Amino acid sequence: MINFIIKRIKSVGYAFKGVVLLVTTEASIKVQLFLGIFITIAGFYYNISSTEWMIQILIIGLVMSVEGLNTAVEKMADFIHPDHNDKIGFIKDIAAGAVFISAIIAVIVGCIIYLPKIF
Repeated sequence: MINFIIKRIKSVGYAFKGVVLLVTTEASIKVQLFLGIFITIAGFYYNISSTEWMIQILIIGLVMSVEGLNTAVEKMADFIHPDHNDKIGFIKDIAAGAVFISAIIAVIVGCIIYLPKIF
């Protein structure tokens, strides 16, 4: 049982290290983090409902998580095949497309939550 707990604590440490690496080394996640902070401030300013908060937090988490997975796919692809390769490019484009889809959904959700409050 003690071994299990120690392994879980180490896993949390590795995950935290991954978040720090992601935020300190990747420009795209810095943009996502800034937007997440900005929209969180907007949530307080416009006094959004509990349901809107839950959806907003889920969407921020979704976009940042998918961005992290995209970065991992890109780093792994570059490690496996550092030279230009059409198949690797295809894989990287699909991963970037997933980020794009989540970002579009985030914009739509943001419009649903904030446009009625702004206008």
